[in-house]
Amino acid sequence: MADPSQQLPPGWIAQWDETHQRHLFIEQSSGHSQWEPPTSQSVPITAQPQSTTASHTKRRQYAAGQTQVYYGSDPAPSAYPSETGAPAVGGSFFTPGEQQNQQPAYVNPAQGPGVYTAGPQGFVAPAQPSYQQQQVGVLADQFASMGLQQQSGFGQKQYALQTVNLVGAYLDPRQLLDPPPEIRLPPGACVSQSPSANADPSYQRCTLNAIPTTHSLLTKSKLPFGLVLIPHRSLKEGDEAVPVITDQIIARCRRCRTYINPYVTFIDGGTRWKCCMCNVSNEVPQMFDWDAAKNAPGDRWNRAELNHAVVEFVAPTEYMVRPPQPPVYVFLLDVSQQGVASGMLATATRTILESLDRLPNADDRTKVAIIGFDVALYFFCIPPGSSESTMLVVSDLEDVFLPKPNDLLVNLTEARAGLEGLLSHLSDMFAETHNVGSALGPALQAGYKLISSVGGKLIVCTTSLPTLGAGALKNREDPKMLGTPKESSLLQAADVFYKTFAIECSRSQVSVDMFLGGSTYQDVATLGEWAMNFSPGVATNPLGCAGCLPHYTAGNTLFYPAFNAARSEDAIRFAHEFGQILASPIALEAVIRVRASRGLRMATFYGNFFVRSTDLLSLPAVPVDQSYAIEVQIEENITTPFVVFQTAVLHTTCDGERRIRVVTSAYPTTSNISELYASADQISIATLLANKAVERSVSAKMEDARDALTNKMIDILTTYKNTMTSSAGGASAQLSISDNLKFLPLLTLGLLKHVGLRQSSQIPSDLRAYAQTLLSTLPPQLLVPYIHPTFYSLHTMPPECGTIGENGVILPPPLPLTSERMDRYGLYLIEDGQTMFLWVGREAIPQLLMDVFSVEEYAHLRNGKTTLPLLENSFSQRVNAVVNKTREMRRGPYWPHLYVIKEDGELPLRLWALSWLIHDRQDQMPSYPQYLTQLKEKVNGSSYT
Repeated sequence: MADPSQQLPPGWIAQWDETHQRHLFIEQSSGHSQWEPPTSQSVPITAQPQSTTASHTKRRQYAAGQTQVYYGSDPAPSAYPSETGAPAVGGSFFTPGEQQNQQPAYVNPAQGPGVYTAGPQGFVAPAQPSYQQQQVGVLADQFASMGLQQQSGFGQKQYALQTVNLVGAYLDPRQLLDPPPEIRLPPGACVSQSPSANADPSYQRCTLNAIPTTHSLLTKSKLPFGLVLIPHRSLKEGDEAVPVITDQIIARCRRCRTYINPYVTFIDGGTRWKCCMCNVSNEVPQMFDWDAAKNAPGDRWNRAELNHAVVEFVAPTEYMVRPPQPPVYVFLLDVSQQGVASGMLATATRTILESLDRLPNADDRTKVAIIGFDVALYFFCIPPGSSESTMLVVSDLEDVFLPKPNDLLVNLTEARAGLEGLLSHLSDMFAETHNVGSALGPALQAGYKLISSVGGKLIVCTTSLPTLGAGALKNREDPKMLGTPKESSLLQAADVFYKTFAIECSRSQVSVDMFLGGSTYQDVATLGEWAMNFSPGVATNPLGCAGCLPHYTAGNTLFYPAFNAARSEDAIRFAHEFGQILASPIALEAVIRVRASRGLRMATFYGNFFVRSTDLLSLPAVPVDQSYAIEVQIEENITTPFVVFQTAVLHTTCDGERRIRVVTSAYPTTSNISELYASADQISIATLLANKAVERSVSAKMEDARDALTNKMIDILTTYKNTMTSSAGGASAQLSISDNLKFLPLLTLGLLKHVGLRQSSQIPSDLRAYAQTLLSTLPPQLLVPYIHPTFYSLHTMPPECGTIGENGVILPPPLPLTSERMDRYGLYLIEDGQTMFLWVGREAIPQLLMDVFSVEEYAHLRNGKTTLPLLENSFSQRVNAVVNKTREMRRGPYWPHLYVIKEDGELPLRLWALSWLIHDRQDQMPSYPQYLTQLKEKVNGSSYT
């Protein structure tokens, strides 16, 4: 048969369709396809669209003359407003196949040619810049011949699957900073072409950027399906602020209560909108097109909620059950002998004093109280306007009461002089104390009584184990249990008091932050560690949850082992992190709900919150840069070309304004397993797996958590081998995975070797408990370096590194985490966001030692925690710039300690630093090549079962 492409008009191509055994003719400029051979006069004909809702009978409308614009022909007179704002003439509409319809449609001038009408999809979009149609037809036929045709048709850009062999592959650590796979929505899915129309991954990201249409497909792929949320993300320099909508016009679906967003569809001439979640038609609010600021008609398409995926609405009174609460801070300070001797009391009071101007207090409503505790409780009465304070002592720890009804919780502005005087002398007041007990439980009860009617934050600074009154604990650290199946019991709460108290706090909008420091055992698992997840309908054991206080009250936990303020490094770190949290703009009395398109359900929740109902999360405070993870289930088949997730956070700002932060993400759907793998986000998957592993280690055994991680990797790799490679069903010398998942086995190995999960009998339970806290609350930007540290060679870094570039200080290229990259004369920096190691080779040349440390010989170099001197030479300044940049470049309050590690220095420090080189073999843990070999053997072995 003759090749029909030789007889086609310019711009047309012919592709053979294996399914129908005939040629398909495609116009390259528009992506239009047809079975009939085109002629030189052929004009593409639009097929009647199929409704996504069976009961919807209205037909799509087009502006007169817009079909020519859509398909690239000469444009007809436009129905859009002119550049001067005057309406154009001749904006009539017609429906193909019917008489002309005079009903006006709402035109979006920002979108370019296209109209919102009463059709099933509402918007007839032109070819968008991000979805070029030049080769869509060609790719569509190629995918169709492989059985990979996407249900949304030729218009959607396909995911290209690239397979890599992990065995022997070089992994460039810089690629961990790459963005997740592109979200490729079908054309016309969004009413806006704004780049902010889909949520930035730093706010909300999904483990899959193409959602499977069926539960069976998801199960077959073995990929985890979940969301990672950071709804209260901090703003770094250059970040775009969240748009605030102040006109109190909040459009919500009348059925599912979804907030209007860039993925809704306007119908009936723009007077109604169809929900992207449940397809219910809703009326557009009367004032939606009114600019309240200018008191004049506004442009709908400029509204923030239609152009931005992350917005905040100023909430009207119907969203309030009481007036917005003020920021309230009650400081519970350990004034025992250990608290004074360690310097925690003096450092805390000095930091609070220096942070008074940084506390959120824009409307002068902020309230503050200070309570000390050791073997008794110490209240401080500060009359407004006075510079003096009175101390009131309560020794009754069994029935805690407030010694005075007023002047204990004081207005920051009115009592500023008295607070400054008290904070300046508080540490001196207890300098000679010899009390060694800790009545932390009664102190918490007193703080709760003080603010339970208002809500606020209890901020605890303690250095010793609670030993008196309610919540008294005993030292249960048993070295014989470490590294055994019984170790999990040390990671569970020791007393039910803390969970009961935390739930009472949550109901009263009281949050608890824990700052734990000291040289002895503190039971971080009970006082400050992460707690078990919540699965709707599943009961939890009240004694089987760790760290109830910050968990159920949405607080923070920071741990400073062996804290001693006499070391300037300890004092600086605590002051920085304590001050950052005090100054952060917290969101108060918040609730969070995540909605999703029909067929999807939020199944399991991980993070610091209390579940008030099946899917409503209660947070007395929303800390900045704290993450939450949610497992998602597919309950019924998905028939739409894309799905939407929307997180709504109803909260009170520090300025006393009730707001709703809405974060919306849209993802295409697919019925092809190859697109699932090509769209998977390895960073989100690692974050979800970290949360699940921590929960498993607490609820079952540490070994079970480690086995679950490895088994998940085996399942994913086996399924990929059997479905995506030619070696399905047989042994293979390769270990294949998609390119976008190539770091997942290494991140999994990083979790297995992490102090929070590692098999070891040398890790104290307090250190392990705090590590698990971080694993389950850090946002992905901080979690990735925490499980895959960053490794720099400083002595060989290019000359521009450590200098100022366009984006600030230029960092050296990171190295793979293996000691093979270390030279005996080298200087290396290894950091995980919490700690930094400066590794010095034993043969480092004297000039390097002099330039960096100001010492003449290697033997004179001091090992351990240090402050790097800033010397008057360029190399010292560059090294200091790299260290400071590393400390400041990420979000969060953390200020990593810097340790100097000599190659032949103290063994514990050396082993600590070397344990971060996760490519290397460590104790019972394999090296990365050995781990890949183990995975490959399991994958090949499972092919025969």
